[in-house]
Amino acid sequence: MEERLQKLLAQAGLCSRREAERWILEGRVVVNGHAASLGDRADLRRDKIQVDGKPIGMAEEKRYLMLYKPRGYVTTMHDERGRKTVADLVRDCSARVVPVGRLDYNSEGLLLLTNDGDLVNALTHPRHEVEKHYEVRVRGRLDNIPRLSEPMTIDGYAIRPADVVILERDEQSAKLRLTIHEGRNRQIRKMCEQCGLEVRRLKRVAVGELPLDPHLKSGAWRDLTADELAYLQDIAANLQD
Repeated sequence: MEERLQKLLAQAGLCSRREAERWILEGRVVVNGHAASLGDRADLRRDKIQVDGKPIGMAEEKRYLMLYKPRGYVTTMHDERGRKTVADLVRDCSARVVPVGRLDYNSEGLLLLTNDGDLVNALTHPRHEVEKHYEVRVRGRLDNIPRLSEPMTIDGYAIRPADVVILERDEQSAKLRLTIHEGRNRQIRKMCEQCGLEVRRLKRVAVGELPLDPHLKSGAWRDLTADELAYLQDIAANLQD
């Protein structure tokens, strides 16, 4: 059965559908010897599909991982600057997984990875807002902490106010629990910068109601449990309704 190329690439565990669209526009996808275009359809049983000159196969078994991303790793599967990537941490999972969303280089905590392109697309699409929870250690103008829960503009985009709880505070610093909705690039760091706060440590502790496993050591990963996967699939189904 013919299906859109971006869906086939996602099902093969190569990338999300949005990433596949970029690959097609960049000319990296070839079908039966011809450069693909957006909107093209194909059938893996009869058509030869290549990405960067390498053929893709039928969809592989779906894998769903929880990784405790350490600081000092890039949330990508390859880095042109030679930095350490999260791909280095999950090489032994025997599947071509990709990150669900991002954590910046100096941030740590819960990162989901999967080869289920449909789930990646559902959970990361810009129109979908899945709450993400962080523990953030800040210093600087601590009296400005309440401003983090006020309307704010980041990179020209009006973000929804964050939910802020002060977990600890002394004269020099404070530990906060921040809940954000959009997950813009470096959003929390930019929010804090606007309020005169310096982020000393940033850790994602939960996505929605899925928490980081407290027994998972930094740099380690495990497969999601059946209940955890069912929870994410329920979220994705509701977002797509």
